[in-house]
Amino acid sequence: MLKIIGRKTSSNVQKVLWTCGELGLPFEREDLGGPFGGNDTPEYRALNPNGRVPTIVDDGFVLWESNSCSRYLASKHASGTLYPTDPQVRGNGERWMDWQLTTMSPTLVPVFWGLIRTKPEDRDMDAINKARINLSANIAIVDAHLAGSKYLAGDSFTVCDIPLGITAYRWFAMDMEREDYPNFKRWYGLLCDRAPFREHVMQPLA
Repeated sequence: MLKIIGRKTSSNVQKVLWTCGELGLPFEREDLGGPFGGNDTPEYRALNPNGRVPTIVDDGFVLWESNSCSRYLASKHASGTLYPTDPQVRGNGERWMDWQLTTMSPTLVPVFWGLIRTKPEDRDMDAINKARINLSANIAIVDAHLAGSKYLAGDSFTVCDIPLGITAYRWFAMDMEREDYPNFKRWYGLLCDRAPFREHVMQPLA
């Protein structure tokens, strides 16, 4: 059986859990990271030299990096549906997976850490507000794309929606100012209709 290593409150672990939910794929999960620790043990570093989560073990095959794990599982179990096979559709969607890591995440992290993982009395609200403006500017980019596309890769939900779907939940769940991005909100509503999203992503932020 597929093994997923990482705490379920991690946004990156949630990508893999959500993917498995969409696939109906059974798995076992081991808590690691955050309050559970274990990242720096020799045993875990032998699997993942970065010491981060998630790591998956699939019949002896070890893989880390959340987007790569989600791509791998979708391509193995749902090629042509959850994982697009048309090169242009796949390329159109996968760029958003990469963009989430390189561009969106650096603007989300300081807002998330400031509002969720910092005590109110210790928050630097000026820094959080500046970061929130940068995050909002990136949400606007996704909103503009979704003006002409039902989902990120086209007309159908795919694995390409998963990484930014995690961001979308945090955007709407955090207690902060939010600009009105109607296309982004419409897409988020579609994600909220999906049972695996509700089960694995719509959890208390931690």
